[in-house]
Amino acid sequence: MIAIDDTTTIGEAFTRAAEAYAERPFLAVPVGPHRPYHRDGYEISFAEAAVQVRDLIERYRAAGYGLGHRIAMLLDNRPEHFLHKLALNSIGVSCVPINPDYRASEIAYLLEHSEVDLALVAPERRNQLDRGMSESSHRAPTATIGQGAPLPLPSKRADSGPVTARTEASILYTSGTTGRPKGCVLSHAYELSAGVWYATRGGLATFRAEGERIYNPLPVYHVNSLIVSFYCAMLNGSCQIQPDRFHPNRWWPEVRQTRATVVHYLGVIVPMLLNRPADEADRGHSVRFAIGAGVEPQLHAQFEQRFGFPLIEVWGMTEMVRILLDNEAPRQVGTRAFGRPVPGVEVRVVDEQDGDVAPGQPGEMVIRHSAQEPRRGFCSGYLKDERATAEAWRGGWFHTGDTVRQDTDGMLHFVDRKKNII
Repeated sequence: MIAIDDTTTIGEAFTRAAEAYAERPFLAVPVGPHRPYHRDGYEISFAEAAVQVRDLIERYRAAGYGLGHRIAMLLDNRPEHFLHKLALNSIGVSCVPINPDYRASEIAYLLEHSEVDLALVAPERRNQLDRGMSESSHRAPTATIGQGAPLPLPSKRADSGPVTARTEASILYTSGTTGRPKGCVLSHAYELSAGVWYATRGGLATFRAEGERIYNPLPVYHVNSLIVSFYCAMLNGSCQIQPDRFHPNRWWPEVRQTRATVVHYLGVIVPMLLNRPADEADRGHSVRFAIGAGVEPQLHAQFEQRFGFPLIEVWGMTEMVRILLDNEAPRQVGTRAFGRPVPGVEVRVVDEQDGDVAPGQPGEMVIRHSAQEPRRGFCSGYLKDERATAEAWRGGWFHTGDTVRQDTDGMLHFVDRKKNII
C-alpha cells in the first residue's frame, strides 16, 4: 500500500504508485467488438501509464493549462479518462465528467455552472457535445481525443502557486432532486482518502498485498468507479477493469476473460444475472467478493449460493464516499444492512427536528468525521451554492437524505431515500 498523508496530492501519489508497482497491470478493458474503442481489449501497466501521463502533462502545460482551470470530459468509460485525469490533476486542473446520457440542455447547464476552460470529447460524442455547447451561455473550446491536433489555448492564464491536497480535483454532479444537480467539489485529499479507506476495510473485503483485479461496470462519471475503486486500485497496486457498461450477456464472459477477483454491482444487476439460465460454469470464475448496494433482500442469499461469493452491501454518496459496509462475519444477509459506524464516520439517526430516534425506528442518517473535525474527508462543498452546503451541514452533521434504521448493536439498515429524485 502506498503511504500517503493529508498533504499528498494525486500527482505525487501516482508517481509513487508507478515506481512501486511498475510492471503490475493498472488499467484494463475487456474485449468488446460492440464498442467504438479498444475492441480487441486493452491492458497497460503502471509504468506504461506513467509514460502516457507524463506525455499528457507536457502537452497540457505547453498549451497553458494549469492551476485554476477546469476541463469537462465526455469520454464514456474509456480508460483514457483516468490517464487524462491523472495528468490534469497533477498540474492543478479540475476535471468535470459529463454523463453521456445527458440531453443537450443538461450538458449546457453543466458547462455554464462549472465554467469549464476546455471540453474533451470522444469522437463518437462530438455531435452530442456540440449540441449542448450550442445551448449553453458558456462556450468553451473543444478537443477530440485521439486525433493528435494541437490543444486549443485557454482564454485565461493558469493561477500561480503550488498544487496542494486541498486543490480542487473534480466536480461531480449529483442527481437532481427538487432542482438542478449540485456540483460537489472534490479535493485531492478527498479522492485519495476514499481510495485508502476502501483498500483498508478488511474482513471479507480484504485487498491482498499482491493486488486485485477490480471489475467495475459502473459509469466513470460516477464516484464509485472514478474515485472509490480507481484510487483503491492505484494505491494498492491493483488493476481497474473498466467495461463500457453493464450488460447481462457480457458480465460473466468479461469477468472470466479479465480474471477479475473483485466486482462492483448495483441492485438491478443481481436479478438480471439470476434470471439467466443456470450453468455449470456459474462458479467458473476468480471472484473473491463483490461490492455494491441495493440488492433485493430475497435475492441476496440466493445469489451468493449460486455464484459462490459474498455480495457486500455498502453505503456511500458523492459528498462523502468513505463507505460503510457489512463486511464482517456473520453478516446480516437479506436485511438491507450496510454496516456500523466506525471511527472517521460517526452516525446519528434523526427525526424532522434533528432529534435522535429510538433504536429500530426509521429516520434520516446524518454523519460527520468527528466532533473535532466534522467535515474531514467530505467534499469541499457545493459549487456556487453556499446556502445548500450550510443547509446540508446544519447542526454540525451532514444530512444524507437517506432514511435508515439502526439496531441496538449499531448495525444500520437502508430503508429509503428521504427525497424523491426527479
